[in-house]
Amino acid sequence: MSLLTDILINVVSGALGGKAAGSVLKTDKGSVLGNIISGALGGGIGGQLLSSLIPALANAAQNGGIDIGVMLGQAAGGGITGAIVTLAYNLIKKRLVG
Repeated sequence: MSLLTDILINVVSGALGGKAAGSVLKTDKGSVLGNIISGALGGGIGGQLLSSLIPALANAAQNGGIDIGVMLGQAAGGGITGAIVTLAYNLIKKRLVG
């Protein structure tokens, strides 16, 4: 898979993870977009960090072709890091805004 495909998988799964984390927190309806954006950013950046820290994901992604295991690993990494960044975003926002 290409680098662009990897980033796209991470960003989309991060956005979904952010949306899910926001719905678990039951944030107000106005912050849904903030949850999705923070999740997408967290998924994109965190997924790339995980790929560099876990050599199996990086090596399998460089070999080319489409491997469903690698895609699922990247989606899980992006979704989890997106949810974590969204949780941090909501905690900071709650502390600052009230």
